[in-house]
Amino acid sequence: MQIRTKLTLQYLLFGGVIMLITSFAIYIFSAHFQKEDFYSRLKNRANVTARLLIEVDEIDVGVLKKIDSGNPSKLPEEMVVVFDYNDSILYNSDKEKKIIVTNYLLKKIKLHRNIRFVQGEYEALGFLYTGKTDQYLVVAAATDEQYVQRMKDLRFILIVVFIFGLILFSVSGWFFSGRALRPISKVVEEVEGISISSLHLRVGEGNGTDEIAHLAKTFNNMLDRLEVAFKIQKDFISNASHELRTPLTSIYGQMEVLVMKERSSDEYKSAISSVLEDIKNMIDLSNKLLLLAQASSTRMYSDYKQLRIDDIIWQAIEDVQKFNEEYKITFSIDSNLDDPEKMIIKGDDSLVKVSITNLIDNGCKYSANHSVEIKLNNFEGWIVVSVTDHGIGITPNDLDHVFEPFSRGTNVEMISGHGIGLSLVNRIMKNHNGKIEIKSEPQTGTEVLLYFPVI
Repeated sequence: MQIRTKLTLQYLLFGGVIMLITSFAIYIFSAHFQKEDFYSRLKNRANVTARLLIEVDEIDVGVLKKIDSGNPSKLPEEMVVVFDYNDSILYNSDKEKKIIVTNYLLKKIKLHRNIRFVQGEYEALGFLYTGKTDQYLVVAAATDEQYVQRMKDLRFILIVVFIFGLILFSVSGWFFSGRALRPISKVVEEVEGISISSLHLRVGEGNGTDEIAHLAKTFNNMLDRLEVAFKIQKDFISNASHELRTPLTSIYGQMEVLVMKERSSDEYKSAISSVLEDIKNMIDLSNKLLLLAQASSTRMYSDYKQLRIDDIIWQAIEDVQKFNEEYKITFSIDSNLDDPEKMIIKGDDSLVKVSITNLIDNGCKYSANHSVEIKLNNFEGWIVVSVTDHGIGITPNDLDHVFEPFSRGTNVEMISGHGIGLSLVNRIMKNHNGKIEIKSEPQTGTEVLLYFPVI
């Protein structure tokens, strides 16, 4: 069942229940008011009869019966019986004795002063009338023929109104549910137009404040993540195929030349050494590409564990010097970080170590004396790791592209590398809610600052 149909039925159900309760209340209250009006008129008529009989000396029983019979406001089959306080009848317009007044009924009137009762088709009341010198008992009865007809008419009107009300609720519910769902229908149409080839498109967010806008924003955020994920996948495949093609072609060419004829042992050793170097570069490139893909994942910052940044730096220094004994690395910690608790960050230990290792390796590789200086301090809510070298530096034009994968400076063409290091570090810092800053001057040196948020 479509949402619009479901909403219309719910609207119809709620409206029908409300109308049913309202109609029932109108009927009950109308019936009550009709009865009260009938008994009020009946009592007024009985009061007038008693007053004329008791208080007007010129009117006797015969005259009163004539007045009563000719009164146009008389109720249908109205009858009035007046007793003195000793239960003797003073006046009786009930010629056919249709109303039976017992001693028990008279005692009840004396006790309660005002009662109502029903005898057959007659509705009656009894009350005490206080005259100038004594009290009298008055019993009056009549048939309420108009009540039955009025209630019948009211039932018919309420049923007709209820049926037409249901029809109006159905039409208005269908209209308003369609109008309410129009923004969702628009979102659905826009979503249907988004495919893998058009992930850059976004859903309209309407007024930006209601639930539909919140849904659109959430969907757009998901599209942002999907676009990033597809871009990472596309870049990884493109970069991997492009960068791995060169060493594979080199290996294939060298091996093809090697088997064309017999070679001396020195030639074999030289060719194998060259192939091993190409394989080493392939392994290094593959590892960096995998790390780049890992750093680009959407792992939540809240999922990371607490780390001692100084321990990570020492591990990175040890790893770099293990394979490059000629590298000279100095590490100092600012006096503000005298408490080990001040050096705790949240992160992935392997990725943080990779980012620092890359900076140390780059700094040493591009410096003539193969040395870098590492400093650890804090600054305005950040734990800052600075890696400084005195190498060839980065030109201003190249600074704008240092974070692009496989982008290398124009002044490092003679030094081997893949151009992945800084791009990898940048993505790792973004994953850690941090930032990276580079200050460099050609032929003077480069300082790279990593900012980790303080816990």
